Amino acid sequence: MASPIDPRIHVDATHLRALAARSRGISFLPSQPSRSILNGQHASRLKGRGLNFEELRHYSQGDDIRTIDWKVTARTGEPFVRVYTEERDHSVLLIVDQRMSMFFGSKHNMKSVTAAEAAALAAQAVHAKMDRVGGIIFNDTDMTELRPQASAKGLSQFIATLAEANCALNASGTGANSMSLNRPLRAATRLAKTNGQVLIFSDFDEINDETFKHLRTLSQKNDVILFSINDPFSEQLPEDIELVVSDGQLQGLLRTKETKVRQKVHEFVSGRLSELFAFSSKYGIPVIPLTSSQDTLPQLLNLLGRRQVGS
Repeated sequence: MASPIDPRIHVDATHLRALAARSRGISFLPSQPSRSILNGQHASRLKGRGLNFEELRHYSQGDDIRTIDWKVTARTGEPFVRVYTEERDHSVLLIVDQRMSMFFGSKHNMKSVTAAEAAALAAQAVHAKMDRVGGIIFNDTDMTELRPQASAKGLSQFIATLAEANCALNASGTGANSMSLNRPLRAATRLAKTNGQVLIFSDFDEINDETFKHLRTLSQKNDVILFSINDPFSEQLPEDIELVVSDGQLQGLLRTKETKVRQKVHEFVSGRLSELFAFSSKYGIPVIPLTSSQDTLPQLLNLLGRRQVGS
C-alpha cells in the first residue's frame, strides 16, 4: 500500500481540486478591495471586456461614422463599416515554476507546493468567472504548454499537469543545467493574447536582463502579475549549523556560524529580490510576495484584501 502524500512536500490533483470551493473571492481583475496589494500598484491594461472584429458590411443609415473603414471605402468606392462584438471572457495564462530550486522548505511547505497551491487557487477562481485558463508548467528539463480554454476539461488538464510536475520532484533530483525562466517566458509571448493576464509563480532563480526584457514585452499587451515564492531560511539563517549543499553534481559544506557565509547567502537572495522589486517599481508590474512558511490560501486572501469564506 502506497504511503499517503504529505501535502507540505507534494500535492496531488485531488488536493489541488479541493481548493476550488475556497478560491471564491479571489480575483486579479482591476477592481480590487482598498486593502489589496494590487490596489493602485499598477495601471492595469485590462479595461473591461475588449472587442473582437466580427465582419465588414455596407454602411447603413444610423451607423456610427467612427466605425467606417476608410481604406476599404476608398478601395471599393462604397462606404463600409467594421462590426465588432464584445469579448465574453478574458484569457489567463499561468506560468508555474516546478524546478529543483523550488523543492525546498524550512518551516511549513516546499516552495514548489506554495506555487502549485497558489496557481491552482488562481486557475479555479478564473474558471469560476467563465474566463479561459491556460498554462505553462516547467521543471528543470521539460515544459508543458496548455492553451487557454474555458472548458472544465481544460481546467482539469491544467490541475493534473501541475500535480504531476509537483509530485515528480524528489531529493535525488538535480538542478544542474536547469531550464532558465526565459524559455517559458518566450513561450508565453507566443501564447498570451492581447488584453489578457499572465500570472507567474516562481522564486525567480537565475533571472537576468533577458528575463526582464520578456516580462516587459508581455506587459505591453497584457496584465502581468509576479508571484514571488520565498522561504525565510535565507533571511533567518541559523548561526550554529553546518549544511551539506549540492547542485546534484558538485557538493560543498556551508558553515552558518561564519558571519561572512551568512552574509553572502543573504546578499544572494536579497539581491535577486531587489532586482525584481526595482523592475516592478519602474514598469508598474506588481509583485505578490508569498512565503512557504505559511498556509497559502490565508496569505493570498490577506494580500488581496479579502476575507476567507466562512470567516
